[in-house]
Amino acid sequence: MTPDVFRKLALSLPDAVESSHMNHPDFRLGKRVFATLGYPSREWGMVKLTPLQQSQFMAAFPSTFVPVPGKWGLGGSTNVKLRSATARVLRPALFEAWRNVAPRALVAQVAKAAK
Repeated sequence: MTPDVFRKLALSLPDAVESSHMNHPDFRLGKRVFATLGYPSREWGMVKLTPLQQSQFMAAFPSTFVPVPGKWGLGGSTNVKLRSATARVLRPALFEAWRNVAPRALVAQVAKAAK
């Protein structure tokens, strides 16, 4: 996984935009961040999951997903080790992070369109 592929996957989600926060790229839906790149270093991304989602992704892919240190990690913020990530593994995590911040109407619209 490269930062460019991470970026492409994040921006493929409905209404997602790239912005910047604390000198690194982030991906938002409206004003709400669902993923970031380049923190704590260029080798990492982050997806904003729930604690349950975090534990599921970490159990399934322990070499790819680790909790962000401190309170953010306890809340579900999850670092993604880009070197070990693949699109097949990252895409569902990005979607869950996007869905966690998306308005219910948009989630319902996306679900309806997928059927």
